Amino acid sequence: MPTNFVRLMLDHASQRPQAPALREKEYGIWQTTTWAELSVLVKRLAAGLASAGLQRGQHIIVVGDNRPRLNATMLAAQALGAVPVPLYQDAVAAEFVFPVTNAEVHFAVVEDQEQVDKMLEVRESCPALARIWYDDPRGLRKYDEPGLGSIDSLAEAGDAWMAQHPGFFELEVAKIKPGDVAAMFFTSGTTGNPKGVVHTHHSLLDRAATGQRFDKLTADEEVLAYMPPAWIGQNIFSYGQWLTCGYVVNCPESAATVGIDLKEIGPTYYFAPPRIFEGMLTTVMIRMEDASAIKRGLFHHFMALARRVGPDLMDGKSIGLLDRLHYALGNLCIYGPLRNTLGMSRVRVAYTAGEAIGPDLFTFYRSIGINLKQLYGSTETAVFVCLQPDNEARSDTVGVPVEGVEIKLTDSGELLVKSPGLLKEYYKNPAATAEVLTADGWYHTGDAGFIDGNGHLKIIDRAKDVGRLMGGANDGAMFAPKYVENKLKFFPYVKEAVAFGDKRERVCAFINIDFEAVGNWAERRNLSYAGYTDLAQKPEVYELLRECVEQVNSDLARDTLLAGTQVHRFLILHKELDADDGEMTRTRKVKRGFINDKYSVLVDALYEGKTEQFIETVVKFEDGRSGKVSATLKITDAKHFPAPAAQKAA
Repeated sequence: MPTNFVRLMLDHASQRPQAPALREKEYGIWQTTTWAELSVLVKRLAAGLASAGLQRGQHIIVVGDNRPRLNATMLAAQALGAVPVPLYQDAVAAEFVFPVTNAEVHFAVVEDQEQVDKMLEVRESCPALARIWYDDPRGLRKYDEPGLGSIDSLAEAGDAWMAQHPGFFELEVAKIKPGDVAAMFFTSGTTGNPKGVVHTHHSLLDRAATGQRFDKLTADEEVLAYMPPAWIGQNIFSYGQWLTCGYVVNCPESAATVGIDLKEIGPTYYFAPPRIFEGMLTTVMIRMEDASAIKRGLFHHFMALARRVGPDLMDGKSIGLLDRLHYALGNLCIYGPLRNTLGMSRVRVAYTAGEAIGPDLFTFYRSIGINLKQLYGSTETAVFVCLQPDNEARSDTVGVPVEGVEIKLTDSGELLVKSPGLLKEYYKNPAATAEVLTADGWYHTGDAGFIDGNGHLKIIDRAKDVGRLMGGANDGAMFAPKYVENKLKFFPYVKEAVAFGDKRERVCAFINIDFEAVGNWAERRNLSYAGYTDLAQKPEVYELLRECVEQVNSDLARDTLLAGTQVHRFLILHKELDADDGEMTRTRKVKRGFINDKYSVLVDALYEGKTEQFIETVVKFEDGRSGKVSATLKITDAKHFPAPAAQKAA
């Protein structure tokens, strides 16, 4: 197997020069970059970076959506032995200061004017950031900043450099070793400053190749790359496995066109967090509510059949002849058109990860013939730790350990992993590295879980977040907040949830409604509202959410270990939790501790038995301005159910 990313790219360019490597939609038209064209561009950019002074081992920031020339820039940096560091394109400028300072960055390549503006703002705190290049020149014609230039000008500088240094590129690539650092990804920083996760060519490529073998991926796959490249999940699918397999990566024109682009491309290999699948299903259900009575009847009839026999068909199990014929009719009338509407008519393998996915949501996709599976991994493990085989996909597990991976559990239930894909270190943070990597090569994931009877891994929560209730009838009961939050988020009306209960007598929760889903629900009932805050506090919406909470409580009551963690009281927040307000990470992980402190008056109101509480909150708008949102929030009790033992005794 080739030992580095650049060598893989050059091999594709040599063996299949005219095959498409990347596509980008621009002004509504798909533009193709072949492997031969990509290799030429990478050489020019590498020479340009060398002429600008980029040295082996130095870091270079890359910020933007998925774009062919940004991928080429990362390859160019790796060809010189430098280290690309992708950052989240939706982060505000202040969030760039720590990674730029920590990684001692002198060079940045960004997508467009928005990112240029952020980098110029960062320069005030990071004067070492000397050179900034941009891909999209729109809006930048009159910018006259020192060290600012286009990727085109960088490539032109590379032409001049290569003319003076023939054979330079090949000599640099020959120096790359498998153990050399290939990339650095910053963690989401849930509890403090983010940490730079250092990965080598070997760690990333080994896991990419393992995933390729597991799902029998080929160069014929089509992938739509629309998640942030700074998220290692997107990076492994649209960069690591792209170069390993040689398939085509398609870059949508914008976030607004992803749905259309998905249908146009018809990907065969698809990856998205549960919230994307939830959003797709919500859109489908909203459209069905507006359909005619006949269409609604057909849809519900065939979906009932699909839920009953579809998963068995996906798992290769036998079903009766009548059911098979009935399902084939449903495929013709409902399932096939639905897959096409979702842009998934050609999907052979689809993965979801990052959060738990609801069983109903998981069953829906598999029942209509989409091979949706779950995986488990993290930034530190180069993603692939556990994967679900095609015939063993279940909503309550994250799969079996894949090739090269060993897992074990500590006495406290924390999962430890040994894998060729483990991080080399946390950059300039030996103390944090020592906390997670043992001397004999085991990585502390920080996740609590267990292995079920079929050898599949089940994740309960972050180990540090698993607490205990204190006092009352459930004294000492285990409390896994993320488990409770995920069960609440399984409902289409709930976008986010935050559960409290550690060292308390009972569990209470904050809820964010899904504005689109609840808004559509309200409109169908002629319920008028003036915006998110107004809609969230409608009595009818509270009743809708109370039914969801009580359904979760009913489900929790069936589990002896978790029956005590039913939600007793809840409120609907007056604003959506937002990364710009510090309440979530850029990967949409809730910062529970921060929220507990920021909204302590609301937490206290939940536990003090109040029925309402006034709150005023400072929020940050997209243009950087600040404002205030205030409201008097209602607080509602939810019915809870007896545990199994109590039910039996009764």
